[in-house]
Amino acid sequence: MLCSKEEIEKKRLSALHKRQNKISNTSTSPLNKLNRKTCPLRDNLQKNLPYLTPRSDQTTQNVPVTKVVTGNVYLISEDRFEVNPSEFCAPLINIFKTIPSRIYADKTKLWNFSIEDYNQLMSKVAPLAPHVVLGAIPPYVLKILKEQTVDPKNIDLMPIESTIRQKLLPFQEDGVRFGIARHGRCMIADDMGLGKTYQALAIASYYRHEWPLLIVTTSSMRETWQRTIHDLLPSVPMMNIAVLSSGKDVNIIADKQTEVVIVSYKMTSMHTELLQNKNFGVIIIDESHHLKSGRARCVAALGRVAGRRARALLLSGTPALSRPAELYAQLALIRRDLFPSYTEFGKRYCNGKQTSFGWDMSGQSNLAELQVLLQKFLIRRTKEQVLTNLEEKIRESVLLDSTLLRYSAEDEAGLSQLADTYRSTSKAEKHAALINFFSESARVKLPAICKYIKQLLADEATGKFLVFAHHKIVIEAICATLDEAAVNYICIAGSTPAHSRADLVDRFQHSASCRAGVLSITAASAGITLTAADLVLFAELHWNPGILTQAESRAHRLGRAGAVRVRYLLAARTADDYMWPLLQSKLNVLNDVGLSEDTFETTTMKHQESNNRITQYLTPPKRPKNKNDYIPGTNIRKNPLKSLANTSGNTEQVTSNVTLTDEMDWDSDIDINKALADELDKSFFDDQDGDEMLANIDI
Repeated sequence: MLCSKEEIEKKRLSALHKRQNKISNTSTSPLNKLNRKTCPLRDNLQKNLPYLTPRSDQTTQNVPVTKVVTGNVYLISEDRFEVNPSEFCAPLINIFKTIPSRIYADKTKLWNFSIEDYNQLMSKVAPLAPHVVLGAIPPYVLKILKEQTVDPKNIDLMPIESTIRQKLLPFQEDGVRFGIARHGRCMIADDMGLGKTYQALAIASYYRHEWPLLIVTTSSMRETWQRTIHDLLPSVPMMNIAVLSSGKDVNIIADKQTEVVIVSYKMTSMHTELLQNKNFGVIIIDESHHLKSGRARCVAALGRVAGRRARALLLSGTPALSRPAELYAQLALIRRDLFPSYTEFGKRYCNGKQTSFGWDMSGQSNLAELQVLLQKFLIRRTKEQVLTNLEEKIRESVLLDSTLLRYSAEDEAGLSQLADTYRSTSKAEKHAALINFFSESARVKLPAICKYIKQLLADEATGKFLVFAHHKIVIEAICATLDEAAVNYICIAGSTPAHSRADLVDRFQHSASCRAGVLSITAASAGITLTAADLVLFAELHWNPGILTQAESRAHRLGRAGAVRVRYLLAARTADDYMWPLLQSKLNVLNDVGLSEDTFETTTMKHQESNNRITQYLTPPKRPKNKNDYIPGTNIRKNPLKSLANTSGNTEQVTSNVTLTDEMDWDSDIDINKALADELDKSFFDDQDGDEMLANIDI
C-alpha cells in the first residue's frame, strides 16, 4: 500500500524517536561514565542526529520532535489560496504573519494569501521539515492559472450563420463568446431549459470551416437534433445531415458530402473506427453527464474519435449527478492534458484512498479549488440569474396516507428487514440493498399513489400535470387510473419509440384535451419541453438528485408562463425514509463545487387527504360483472389489463403482460396479486433508454 508524504514522515520520526530513547537508556551503562570527549560512539551519534538538539535560534524550537504537523494548501479563488494545518503550530503562524498578503478569516479560522506569494510562503516553511509538512498545490493547477485566455468581450459573432445568431438571447450570446474564447473546448452547464442547444450550434457554426460536425446524444434525441439543425442552420442541406441508427447507415456516414453526423452513445462504441476515420473537427456531446463512469466503453470511444485536434463542446444541466469523480471523463475530453491521470484527480478532489479493492474515489476534497478550475472551462447560469421574468418553482413533499398503503404484516416485516439490511451492509453492497428496498417500496406505495391521482383529478382547479415514476409497474398502474377516469394523457417510457416522442410532446403542449403526461424518470427526464404543465408529481424518487432536478425542468424552463409546483409523494417506513435525506447530502456536495444551487431542505411538507371518512363505513356499490372474464374463485381477470402505451391517442392501447385486480379499485380490500410483485422485480431493469446508470448505481 502506498503511503503519503505525511505518513512517511510520521513513521520516520517515530523510528528516530525510538532510537533516541534507546540511546538515552545507555546513561546507566558503564559506557556513560566515561568522559564524553573520550567516547567516539556518543560523538558519532550526536553528529548523526543534529535535529534532536536544535539550537535556540532555530524556528523549529516549538515544534514537538515526535509529532508531524501537516497542512493542506488549496485555491479558494483564482488569485488566493488557503492553508489548513492539522493543528496549531506557533512557528508556522509566525511565518504566516511575515507574508504581506495574509488574511485571517474569522469564519473559517484559517489563513489565506495571494497566489503571488505562494512560492515565498512555501520556501519559508521548507526549513520546518520534517516537523511541518504542507501539501503543495499541484503543478498542473498552477499551470492552468497562468494560461492566457481571450477576453470574451472581444469575440466577433458575425461568422455565425445569421439565422441562429439573431435568435440568441443576450445571456446565450455570452455563452457563445465564452466557448469561442476557450477555443471551442468547454462545457455549457446552464440550467435545464436555457438553450444549451442554441449556444452549441452557434459555436459550431463559428467553426464551420473545420467541419464535419459530430453530435453525440441519447437515442431519443437524435431526430430532435436533426430538426433543430435544419431550422437553425438552413445553409446545411438536409441530405448532408446523417443519423447513424444502424449498420445500414455506414455508407452515408462515410460519404464526403455528409457534413453532420448524429449518433447515440451506444452507436459511438459500436462504430468507433468508422467515426474515427471521418476526422471530425467539431464534436458536440449532449447530456455529457452520461460519461460519468470512466470505465464506460463510450468514454474510450469518444476519446479516440475526438483525438487531440477536435473542438469538444459538452452540454449538461447536471455535469455531476452526485459526486466530483463523475467530472473527470468529461474534463478529459475537453483537455487531455488537464490532469495527469484519474488517480491524481481522485486523490486531489475525491479524497481518493487506496483500499484492498483498489482506489476509492467516492468522496470529495478541495472542492473550492475544483470550482476555481471548472470556471476556466465551464459556464453555468441558473434560471434565477438570467430569466428574471420566469416565475418560481415551488417544491412540496406529500406524505401519503398510511391507511392507503395497506401492506400486510408480512410486507411490513419484509420492509423492516430490508431497511436493516441497508443500514448494516458495507459500503460496497449498499447499492444492491437499496435497489431491493426501492423495488419493494414501489409495490407498497402503489395504492396510495393511485388514490392521490384520483383525488387530484377530482379537483377541478388542477390544470395539466406530469407524473414521473421509475418502475414499469408503477407507470402502468398510473396509466390504468387515468384510463378509468377517462382522462386524455400521453405516456413516454423506455419502450416508447423515439420517432413518436416528438408527436406526443406536441400533443401535450398544444392539445387542450390532453391533461396529463406519464413519464419515466430515466427515459424522459431530459431533452423534452413540457411547459404546458402547471404541476409535476414524482410518484417515486431516484438516487441521483441531478436526474430529479432535470425532470423538474421539463416544465420549469424557458417559455414557461406562471409558477410550477413540484410535489414528491413519500411514504413512511419505505425506502423514501433513506433516499430523501441522501438526495440532500448529494446536493450539498454539488453546491460546494458550484454545479447546483438546488436544495430539498426548504421543501414544505403536506399530507394526503385522509381515507378515514364516514364513507369508508358504507358498503360501496358493486358493478355487475361477467363471471366468464375472471379466474374462478378469484377477482382476477383472465385477460391482462390494457396497457399504458397510448402513443397515438388514449384510445389506442397495447396489451400488457401484467395482471391487475378488477378495475384498479385500490379502495377495495383486495391486495395486489403475486403476479404484480413478481413483475415489479423484473421491471426495474426494463426502463433504460440507452442509460447505463443501473450498471453504475451511486449511493
